[in-house]
Amino acid sequence: MATLTTEQGIVHYEAYGRGRPVLLLHGWLNSWALWRNSIELLGRNFRTYALDFFGFGDSDARTEDFSVANFGSMVNQFMDRMGIIKAPLIGHSMGGTVALSVSMRYPEKVVKVGVVGSPIQGSSLRPLLRVAAYRGWAELAEASPVLYDLFQKGFTPFLRGYSHFLARDGKALGEMLSADAAKLAFGPFWESINTLRNTDLTPHLSQVSVPVLAVYGKRDNIVDPKQHKIVETYIPHSRIAWFENSGHFPMLDEPERFHDTLLDFLHNG
Repeated sequence: MATLTTEQGIVHYEAYGRGRPVLLLHGWLNSWALWRNSIELLGRNFRTYALDFFGFGDSDARTEDFSVANFGSMVNQFMDRMGIIKAPLIGHSMGGTVALSVSMRYPEKVVKVGVVGSPIQGSSLRPLLRVAAYRGWAELAEASPVLYDLFQKGFTPFLRGYSHFLARDGKALGEMLSADAAKLAFGPFWESINTLRNTDLTPHLSQVSVPVLAVYGKRDNIVDPKQHKIVETYIPHSRIAWFENSGHFPMLDEPERFHDTLLDFLHNG
């Protein structure tokens, strides 16, 4: 397990392969483990890094800022510490939102951006995630830790069941989400989805000058897949990959096509 220290805590990451660097960023409730197969495949051509955001996976949760903006700062610090001058950023869901924001804030660091099922507008989150982003949960957790403990105990069985609606291999996804959620404290759980819900990148998308790949699954029931139209409209030079037979996790639903699409983008733009 590889780690490095940033100004706000310890960041866990996994790395594999040789060549030009590529950074992989996970989504809400996930960790680097989402990219386990991708690391091996991309690592044949690139030096591939998969990061855990603060409070997720095995990264430090000491910071009190689990916002999308701070995750972008974390990526910037990671690149500085690792001596990565510039690289493509590939992000799933929340990770794609972070990747786009990094390309706006630190344009000199980003070569290309790939977003996979990512909310460009927080309003595109499906009702279940909008409920999770409800500010009242924070007040409830503070007022009644016992109720929050009961919620945590019931959350894992819920994830295992609901995962069958999210991916073709619901069992594998459920095991992964349950393992990641078990490590997640309330702070990163709530604040990350709350800030994601209140994010809207559309006013700034015209600043994105690098090549952009937007992958969306037609059956996505986490983020409205019509977000691809936002990318297409505000970033005319973007490339859209529409996955008819995928949901929110095309890397799991159609892995061969997904990785072929990603490799083609990384090689050719």
